[in-house]
Amino acid sequence: MNNSTTPKNQTTRHKLFIACVTALSVAFTVSLPQPSYADYIEPPTVPTDIRVPAGNKLFLVGHAVGTQQYFCRYPGTTAPWVLFGPQAILFDDDDKQVITHFLSPNPLEGGKPRPTWQHSKDTSAVWAKKNTEYSDPDFVAPGAIPWFRLEVVGDQDGPTGGSKLTATTFIQRLNTSGGAAPSTNCTLGDQALVDYEADYFFYKDAEDTTDNSD
Repeated sequence: MNNSTTPKNQTTRHKLFIACVTALSVAFTVSLPQPSYADYIEPPTVPTDIRVPAGNKLFLVGHAVGTQQYFCRYPGTTAPWVLFGPQAILFDDDDKQVITHFLSPNPLEGGKPRPTWQHSKDTSAVWAKKNTEYSDPDFVAPGAIPWFRLEVVGDQDGPTGGSKLTATTFIQRLNTSGGAAPSTNCTLGDQALVDYEADYFFYKDAEDTTDNSD
């Protein structure tokens, strides 16, 4: 009797062992730490003209949806429309709003109007000026605004000390769609809001180990 039941017991124990190992493997896999938002982000491949200088690292990416705002200043000329500024919302990969983008006075330049990025959660903000742009059709889509590299010229913590954006040193505007000035003539003072989309890439000092994740 014993000899006839031994293989059955061994088979049962073997199945239980496999089940336990499988369960442990699944549990271990699930418990492994997942990459965080602060982990390394691969910088985009861009033309040399708008690359960010060595010594900086990418820490945040946002996809912008909004408008480029123009007003008519030189009616009857070949370029009657003048850019006033952007108005856009930046979203992360989960379609969560992370940054608001607009034009505002930079307090570190005596109130000079500059493109501004303000974090949606802690309201820290940075102001930047364009120092290079790129419009080659091999990269920039027809009818799209140019690609930019901007250098930060002002920053400000949020009212409660928030600083998610204040370490930013450079910003790239890439993968643009739409946003170009109207091709029609206009009457002095006319305004136009032109839809656009773009990806904004935020860089900071490569030695900065601050966690800028949400």
